[in-house]
Formats: sequence, structure tokens, C-alpha cells
Amino acid sequence: MRERLIESTRELLWERGYVGTSPKAIQQRSGAGQGSMYHHFSGKPDLALAAIARSADDLRARAEAEFSGSASPLQRITAYLRREREALRGCPVGRLTQDPDVMADPELRRPVEETFAWLRTRLAGVIADARSQGELDASLDPAATATALVAVLQGGYVLARAAGDAEVYAQAVDGALGLLAGHAR
Repeated sequence: MRERLIESTRELLWERGYVGTSPKAIQQRSGAGQGSMYHHFSGKPDLALAAIARSADDLRARAEAEFSGSASPLQRITAYLRREREALRGCPVGRLTQDPDVMADPELRRPVEETFAWLRTRLAGVIADARSQGELDASLDPAATATALVAVLQGGYVLARAAGDAEVYAQAVDGALGLLAGHAR
């Protein structure tokens, strides 16, 4: 039951945000009663933290699967950027940055901050590997490039949602890869 509560809360946070995710909605989605919910969690903030942490862990695990593959560093970056995503739903972690209630609460914000810091650092490491292996120009700054690529992905979600067209997200990725190719050796 604990798992169903966490998964239901993850989905509701992704769809509705923190304020729109009521305990009643969580109970309805998960099929749990009020007693069961409060048996596993002290309240909505505690359950939301578990759900946000799970979404953050999932994002890191999926990214790490691409980053640690056996392909060349540039191929791993490309695979990460082109990985199948639900562009019109947005990033389940990135969307939380637009939720004032999550951002105002240091505990709820922490996994979001830590995840994006990890992502930028990990991607910068792969970019540095691509530079050291001669795939990318040595003048390319790994940290700045990683930050730009993460910004393109997150911005791509925003643009796709605004247009109601997942192709806009794909264009953002194609554009980022085109810019990166300009620094390929």
C-alpha cells in the first residue's frame, strides 16, 4: 500500500502540482483509506517528499543508464538527449520548479535541487570525457555546456507544452545536438 500511495502521489504531483494534490485525491487514486495513508506517512508533506524523492531517483537512474553505457561519450550524450520522453507532460522533476509550494519548502525543494545539480555535474563529466577522447573541441567548457543542455531539455518541455506539440521538444533537442556538432572534432 505504501508503494501505491507514493506512485499515486508522484502522478498527481506531475499532473496537478502540490496544491492540486489533495489527500482525498491521493486516496482515490491509490485506493487507500485515510487510515492507511496516515499509517505510512505523517501527512501530505511527508508523502509528497517521498514521491518527489522517488521521481528524482528515477530521473537520475534513467540518466545514469545513458551516461554509463559502453558507447563513446558523444554517443552517450546523444542517446541521453534523444531518449523517449513524455514531452507534453513535462519533466516530473522540472515541473516542480514551477510549483511555488514546493519551492518555498526547503525539504520538498531539496531533492529537486540535488537532482539538477547531480545531472549537470554528471553530464559535465561525460562532456569532459568527450573532450579528452578528442570527440569535442578542447575549448568547450563542460560545466557550461552541461548546464545549457539541461536548460534546453527543460525549456523544450515548456515550449512543447505551450505549443501542444511534442515535435517542438524534438526540435529543441535537434538544435542542441546541432550546436554540439559544431564543436565536434
